[in-house]
Amino acid sequence: MARRRAAIELATKQSGAARRGRQQPSLASRGPKKSLGQHWLKDPEILAEITAAAELAADDVVLEIGPGLGTLTSRLLARASAVTAVEFDGNLVRKLPGQFPGKNLTVVHEDILQFDLNQLPPGYKVVANVPYYITSKIVEKLMTAEHKPSLAVLLVQKEVAQRIAAEPGEMSILAVSAQIFAEAELDIEVPRQFFTPPPKVDSQVVVLRTRAEPLVAPQDQKDFFRIVKAGFSAKRKKLRSSLSGGLRIDKSATEELLKSAGISPDARAEDLAINDWQQLLREWRSL
Repeated sequence: MARRRAAIELATKQSGAARRGRQQPSLASRGPKKSLGQHWLKDPEILAEITAAAELAADDVVLEIGPGLGTLTSRLLARASAVTAVEFDGNLVRKLPGQFPGKNLTVVHEDILQFDLNQLPPGYKVVANVPYYITSKIVEKLMTAEHKPSLAVLLVQKEVAQRIAAEPGEMSILAVSAQIFAEAELDIEVPRQFFTPPPKVDSQVVVLRTRAEPLVAPQDQKDFFRIVKAGFSAKRKKLRSSLSGGLRIDKSATEELLKSAGISPDARAEDLAINDWQQLLREWRSL
């Protein structure tokens, strides 16, 4: 990680003239659309780090979400067997294939939230510079799909990346939802000035490694998330209050529920690990 940070710091110091001198892809003159949350990322060192995080083998198939100008696409094609790029912008869809003649690239004109993941082979990987406004929906789609990726490398808003990979003390519904299906780890930070146009916030890569089996069995997930949502329903309140309101049980019963699960009634939802929620589920079902 120190090496990666050093690479970013070095790139930050490069002069504007040096940046203008870089060879750009043929679509470089195409301006990003604000309405689609487009922010172009062209820095070769950062693109190389994102590609490396995917740990691609020669026989891997990659789903790229929002290929944009194809700057990341070219690196994925150089390492993987095939790339399926799902792009919502029709202008980019028409122009992108011409940049990579003879390459095993499939460009699909579709909203990623509507895309059928079953079209992809088992063990596929996801690499994406994700539009901020649909990050949570994309994570939910990938992690709850029956046909999940083996690995997802997502460049997202820094705050969101840290929420996804949070530990007890800073947990959220997003963290719990992602981590029951995958191991989450943070990778490189990408300052806002590396994008065109610069967004208002910095970004960070989060890597999701799908678990062989989810931590919560499919038949238990509905009740599990009912309890989790109840716990997070009253932000900053102690669990004795939030669970009481969310589950519609009186506070004395809620305190007994928490104590039987080995959890302090004074704890807050963000303090709990996933196994704490699992124990709460078991105790709640025994009421």
